[in-house]
Amino acid sequence: MMNHSTLKTLKYTGCSIEQIRWGNNDDPREVLEEGKSYQIEHIRHHKWHTKYKLKDIDGWFNSVCFEEE
Repeated sequence: MMNHSTLKTLKYTGCSIEQIRWGNNDDPREVLEEGKSYQIEHIRHHKWHTKYKLKDIDGWFNSVCFEEE
């Protein structure tokens, strides 16, 4: 696993239950708003998936639930 910090901004596009469960991610559906942009504070690269930690928001979220603006 590799970690690094960033302050890149990405848009949350929504997340399916399968995307949340893959890699034991936190559920963003109650804390994030679809279409809204968030700053990525930290990134964890795993062998088969990547997780984002967002600035000022608790949890680690599946990277596939975000897109470049």
